[in-house]
Formats: sequence, structure tokens, C-alpha cells
Amino acid sequence: MSEINTGQPPSSDAGDDNKIKAERKVTQGSARNDVHPNNSADRVHCVWDAKATLGEGPCWVAREQAIYWVDIKEFLLHRLCTVTDQRRSWHIPEQVTALAPRRNGGFIATLRHGFALLEIPQLEETVHIKVLGTPEPERPGNRFNDGKVDSKGRFWAGSMDDAESKPSGALYRLDGDCAWQKMDDQYVITNGPTFSPDGRTLYHTDTLARTIYAFDLAEDGRIGNKRQFFKFEDSSGFPDGMTVDQEGCLWVCHFFGWGITRISPKGNIVGRIDLPVSNVTSCTFAGDKMETLYITTARKGLNAEQLKNQPLAGGLFRFEPKVRGLEPGIFAG
Repeated sequence: MSEINTGQPPSSDAGDDNKIKAERKVTQGSARNDVHPNNSADRVHCVWDAKATLGEGPCWVAREQAIYWVDIKEFLLHRLCTVTDQRRSWHIPEQVTALAPRRNGGFIATLRHGFALLEIPQLEETVHIKVLGTPEPERPGNRFNDGKVDSKGRFWAGSMDDAESKPSGALYRLDGDCAWQKMDDQYVITNGPTFSPDGRTLYHTDTLARTIYAFDLAEDGRIGNKRQFFKFEDSSGFPDGMTVDQEGCLWVCHFFGWGITRISPKGNIVGRIDLPVSNVTSCTFAGDKMETLYITTARKGLNAEQLKNQPLAGGLFRFEPKVRGLEPGIFAG
């Protein structure tokens, strides 16, 4: 178990890329299309200008009325109380890539190389880490990326090649007894996982292939019938983290894509949110009625000129859509 002290928000990372505007075409589907206002950028507000190098993994903790999220590259865990606007940051000696609340308090999380339990008693200045294990000791070039809990309390998380070139990543399921099982593989960058409102479909993203897959999800956690659910055009950037609303629509974030796309259960684009930053990484619904969408972003991959033009890159954003999200899953372990 490790104990560490709090830290400050990170300095930026830099790289080269071209601004890629996501396609704006909207295809009508069965879901509501009124979450695609032309002035959506005016309704998106930056609530924390954290300047995260790689902001990721937002999760809603209802018992605290707080959003937790991470900056993977800077080893930071952030907390925003949505009632008081109080902000806290902890510097952690391990890369935390995703987290979700546990039934009895604390969090289940993915570290760079495995699963762990996190606790912050009374929001003190130390984060307690209990490592559960390392599923991929033979793949030192991999790291874990995104993760989410299903309605049965199981934590699903994917690994990826940190160099973003080899198909060495896989999708894992961690049960309440903290035993894990590999469920799918051959990914360069895994992202997503999220679930349909009835809990019978798992969605998972192959980021470099710009493809979201759907799986049948059984009561006992088995998956099958893998199929392509949606494939994005190259102009849309890269699909990153995502969540699902009460109508079963996916809200898919776009890295290098300047926004979030809403996709109906039938696979039609039915809405879009534009953001003032290009690297949109993940999102989650929050609030008493799950009426607010919180969105993480990143500065990674942006050069000095792009950072000048995107001063809020790496911030945490808030948006009020005209649809509600699902209650987040709570890890059973």
C-alpha cells in the first residue's frame, strides 16, 4: 500500500498534429435529435482549467456529489465537488488510467500495469493504493487505458500498446471477487467500454480503426456475437471514451475531433456537441437526475501554436443536454 501527497496541475505536453474538424452531417434515427443545437459550443462551459496533459476517466460519485478524473501522463487524480465547487488534486506515484466507485467506499482503478483499490479516507492528503495484480506481465510495453463498471458490479477495462503501434491490447473483466479474465484482444488502443440501458450489450472501441464494436453481454458476464456497430470517417478524428444515456444512445468523444457525437442504438448519428478544444477524451453523466455531462480533454499532441489557439485545452467541461444519463455502475468488490 502506497501513501502519497497532493500535487499541483501539470505542465503541458507538446507534439505535432493538424486540426481535424469532425464531420457535421447528422443522420436521423429513432432517438431524439434535439441535443444537436447549432450553438452547442455556447452551452459548453469549462468548469476547471486544469491544463491536463491527458485528462481522462471521469466518474460520478453520488454519495459525495463529486466528479473524479485523472491526468494519466502527470500522475494526477482530481476531484470536483459539484455542490461547493471545491477542488482537490492528488499526485500519485502510479499512473491511474481509470477509476470507478466501490460499493463500500473508495475506488476500483486501473494502474499502468494492473488493477488496484484506491482509498482516500476523509479526503486526506494521501491516497492509499492496494495493487490487486498484473494481468499482462509478459507485455511490459502495454498499459491500461479506459474502464467502466456494468450494472452487475463488474469492472471492464482495456489495455493498449503505449507506443500506439502494436495490436497487443486486450479487454478484461474484473469480477467482485477481484479475479480477472481476458475477454477479447488484438487492439492497439482500447477505449470505451460502456453498456446499453438493459445491460445486455457491451460497446467497446478500437480507436485506431475508428470502430466501435458491440457484443452480446450475458447475465454471467460472458460476451459473444462481436460485430461492428459504427465506423467513423477519417475526418472525425479518433473515437475515445464514451458513455450511454437513458435512450440507449452513445456519446462518443473524439480525439483530434473537436467534439462529441451522439449515436442511436440503431447506429445512426443523431447529435453532436462542439467544443472549443480539439482533443476530447471522455465523458460521464452526473447530478441528482443524471442531467449534466462532464467532459475531459487533453493538451497532449498539440504544439505551441495550437495551444495558443486552444487556451482551455486540458480543461474539464460541463454541458446540459436535453436527455439524462444512466446511474453509474458500482464495483461489487
